[in-house]
Amino acid sequence: MPDKQNTVPDNTAVRVALWRALHVQIDSPPHVLEDEVGLRLAAPEDEWRQRPDMDPESTSGFRASIVARARFIEDLVTEQLGHGVTQYVILGAGLDTFTQRRPEIASRMRIFEVDQPGTQDWKRQRLIELGFGIPEWLRLVPVDFEAGWSWWEQLKVAGFDENRPAVVASTGVTQYLTKDAIMATLRQAATLAPGSTLAMTFLLPLKNTEPEIRPEVEAAEKGARASGTPFISFFTPPEMLELAREAGFREVRHVSSAELNQRYFTGRTDGFWLPSGEEFLIATT
Repeated sequence: MPDKQNTVPDNTAVRVALWRALHVQIDSPPHVLEDEVGLRLAAPEDEWRQRPDMDPESTSGFRASIVARARFIEDLVTEQLGHGVTQYVILGAGLDTFTQRRPEIASRMRIFEVDQPGTQDWKRQRLIELGFGIPEWLRLVPVDFEAGWSWWEQLKVAGFDENRPAVVASTGVTQYLTKDAIMATLRQAATLAPGSTLAMTFLLPLKNTEPEIRPEVEAAEKGARASGTPFISFFTPPEMLELAREAGFREVRHVSSAELNQRYFTGRTDGFWLPSGEEFLIATT
């Protein structure tokens, strides 16, 4: 059995889930994403909204980034399902709740959530406790990255069909990885069946982020370093596109925060918007 300390999701995964719930609870409608299932999974203390990292004002940009990237991925998955792509892989799934919130879509696919073994054990138990269960189309794929396990091999063990196209999502991960580790993921994803799509976020260098949010980004970087998971990789869009080309993808494109703002935040009057800082790489095989 894994150690108790490894049977709960990491602080980052919980924070993301709470920010998604906070968006529903304090931001004006229309909500970019409606997700309070992650809050139920995390089951934080009653005073969770009083946590410093839940401050409505200082974390507004991070909250916007979290809900925008999740909504963008869900729209992409829905679009690809319309093209007959029925496999969806989430690398570093954490407290992702797509399957629980969108069963009308998820039940038409096979969803592979990849994360550390302890996190997967914890999540399986919580889903059962909350009455969601583990539907046939959901596969919780344990991968011990620190021990050098191959997420690709574990996917196949879990029933992934390498001869059929898939959508692979990796959000909020690259900043914690070395360039070599990122390239390894890109090269593996580039071997997916033709018609597959990788959606991966990356952080811009600090000098490329908007001046008004740099203090928040610096604070986030400092907190990540203090918790033992420092930010180590930043890329400009041309740099990230070049890495994907080198990895072997057929087509690559950059989706900017400005594009996401136009898509999801246009017309808002409450000042809730997405600052530049986290961008998307979309690469297809």
